[in-house]
Amino acid sequence: MTATYTSTSPYAITPMVNGQYLDILTIRPVSSSASDYLYTIQPQYTYRPDLLAYDLYGTANLWWVFIQRNLDVLQDPILDFIPGTKIYLCQYGMLAQALGI
Repeated sequence: MTATYTSTSPYAITPMVNGQYLDILTIRPVSSSASDYLYTIQPQYTYRPDLLAYDLYGTANLWWVFIQRNLDVLQDPILDFIPGTKIYLCQYGMLAQALGI
């Protein structure tokens, strides 16, 4: 049996081994774009990238996009997501096109 992951999952392009488990993670890069904008994380999103993803993109499943787009700022996807941290956000249209969603 093979697992399938939705196009919003960070594992969507990671291959399966023997149809049983995930191979080494294949990173889904989130490239920078001229339409990206600088955002300061607000207190209501402390340690909760999923809530920001839901508010911006309509699904909490895209929480990982913030980390992929801001690897130089967010080393830990949860503990580094604190108020005052400045990160770049992708416009939904560009993100949807890049991820095929």
